[in-house]
Amino acid sequence: MSQVAPGAPYLLLFEDDPGTGSGMPDTIRAIYGSDWHLPTAPATRPYTFTNFVVSHDGRISFDEPLRAGSGEVSRGAPHDRWLMALLRTRADAIITGAATLRVSRRHRWTHWSPFPHARELFTALRSAEGRTPLPMLVVLSASGDLPADAPALHVPGQQLLVATTAEGEARVRSVLGTRPRLHYSVTAGSRVDLTALLAELRTDYGITSLLSEGGAHVYGELLARNLIDEVFTTVSPLIVGNRPYPATARPSLVEGVAFDPNTPPRLRLMSLRRHGDYLFQRARIVQE
Repeated sequence: MSQVAPGAPYLLLFEDDPGTGSGMPDTIRAIYGSDWHLPTAPATRPYTFTNFVVSHDGRISFDEPLRAGSGEVSRGAPHDRWLMALLRTRADAIITGAATLRVSRRHRWTHWSPFPHARELFTALRSAEGRTPLPMLVVLSASGDLPADAPALHVPGQQLLVATTAEGEARVRSVLGTRPRLHYSVTAGSRVDLTALLAELRTDYGITSLLSEGGAHVYGELLARNLIDEVFTTVSPLIVGNRPYPATARPSLVEGVAFDPNTPPRLRLMSLRRHGDYLFQRARIVQE
């Protein structure tokens, strides 16, 4: 158990999982502290969940050169990395933005990379659930400005879909060209249409579960379009703070969208667990 676990099991504080959908094997439940039932996907899009680590004061990044990644906020906590690997394992595809790709320049979006010791355990779960050996990586870039040397764009055997605009497609093709397992989703206009993209993932690629690892703007737009089902949030004990005005603010959990005070999105807490000074929250979006 110690080789595949992040240390001691998570301490379960609260659980309200209705128990619908596919569950997890005993070994993983013993570490996680309970089950996580993954509901059936809607007919028109994948079942979509997101994962963030936030500081005590609600920031997701220090936004400093070479210190902008989420690992700076989590301090690489093993329980946060293990949970990230679990969420990727149960995702048919992972979606992220070009900005996140640039910040995490050396990262690979495979299911096991956050916690390599549990690679066999998580690979076996993907196989048991009938998923492909690696999750598809979906990269959002309206401009097509992608770092061509990013390892994430060249993982052997991984399906890669670049969601972009007509102008962005020409730019991406000049860098990545055409190759096996490379796909393009092109939106008319100047922005990627996330509603159309998720419908395409469901109908054209058979994606039934989608993990969003995009940044605050991607999360905000997914929320605004009612495309998020579940939210996993690791609350770090760090306090990130903010720069004094008029300097650029360090990003919070949601950016780029302001919700109406009368009808803001609302979460229903599903579970809460703890390890040390870290809290791990799972919640579902309340569909009015």
